[in-house]
Amino acid sequence: MKGPLEGIVVLDMSRVLAGPWSGQLLADLGARVIKIEHPERGDDTRSWGPPWLGEGEDDAVASSDPDRLAAYYLCANRGKQSLGVDIATPEGQQLIQRLAAGADIMLENFKVGGLARYGLDAETLRAENPALVVCSITGFGQDGPWSHRPGYDFMVQALGGLMSLTGEPDGMPMKTGVAITDVMTGLYATVGVLGALHERAQTGQGRHVDVALMDVQLATLANQALNALVSGENPQRLGNAHPNIVPYEAFACADGYLVLTVGNDAQFSRLAALLGHPEWAEDPAFITNAARVGNRDSLVSHINSVLKTRDRDEWLAEFEARGIPAGPINGVSEAFANPQAQHRQMHCTLKNGTREIPQVANPLRFDGVSATSTVAPPTLGQDSDRVLASMGVSEEDIARLRSEGIIR
Repeated sequence: MKGPLEGIVVLDMSRVLAGPWSGQLLADLGARVIKIEHPERGDDTRSWGPPWLGEGEDDAVASSDPDRLAAYYLCANRGKQSLGVDIATPEGQQLIQRLAAGADIMLENFKVGGLARYGLDAETLRAENPALVVCSITGFGQDGPWSHRPGYDFMVQALGGLMSLTGEPDGMPMKTGVAITDVMTGLYATVGVLGALHERAQTGQGRHVDVALMDVQLATLANQALNALVSGENPQRLGNAHPNIVPYEAFACADGYLVLTVGNDAQFSRLAALLGHPEWAEDPAFITNAARVGNRDSLVSHINSVLKTRDRDEWLAEFEARGIPAGPINGVSEAFANPQAQHRQMHCTLKNGTREIPQVANPLRFDGVSATSTVAPPTLGQDSDRVLASMGVSEEDIARLRSEGIIR
């Protein structure tokens, strides 16, 4: 089945996570994505192991293997072709310029102005190809007093307020367990370029899309951002509790933990009855969500005392039978083993030669078909010959460029 972006060509000149995440999503949707990498180092994440692909593979062996595949790299580079080229050389720059002249989208996450010295910046490339959509991903955007600063997910979670909301009330502020700002930036970047492509169909002109981690972090604070702007006060860390809904947090049972996510008064009434206290649903202190938020500590203490009397799975079965939303706190492996995740085939496997590469499926489906590329993440420079040949570069020139270290 062809993807909705069949025929679209993307130059992915980004590294690490935010840009590659966008490139992978575009590849899943059917675009031809050419990953531009340094011919010796490649994407930084190629060396971000362990773990490495290969059961029992030790670090010494993996570190000496130019085709090693770190798990981190594998999470964001499915569906792409890898062209190893040194853009610091004039011939390398010419190759990228030729590719850009026939491309639809370019993704890059160089520092502001970093590509201008190579003649590969948005202004230069769009002068030759006005239809090109260039998406620049940076820490702080293309303008402003901090635009020159590098940006990293962890730092931006701190600067952008997310860490102040994450962690136990009396503990240290915490980052999330996943580089969520990078991932969300990749998603916003994809939305931006798709919007620009749609507009281009009407005007024939591309756009320069400017996406900043800091902007995305602030935008995705969602209700907590408005909690602060409306109240004029900083929201506080609540651990696993929710600032606007009660009960909506983790609870201890006799043998483990579960999360309870009661979203409305009817669900709370059923919960109260199940826990043996139907009177809670009529108590002015708990009758509405606003009242429950105001009396959070008292209600949570009551619920805790009851839930500790039985095992987790017993409670979960009771909640399920009564339509009370709740779930276990799974590890990552248990999450993929969940029967619903298995039914949806969220864990899949792709082949690159003899290697079997585990992947997490794209969550999008079109007419019931998963939008997950069947092409495994490439080794460094795996597709250089094929990409260059498609540009009309002769075998002799490819061999020369390789011998001179310009390509891999």
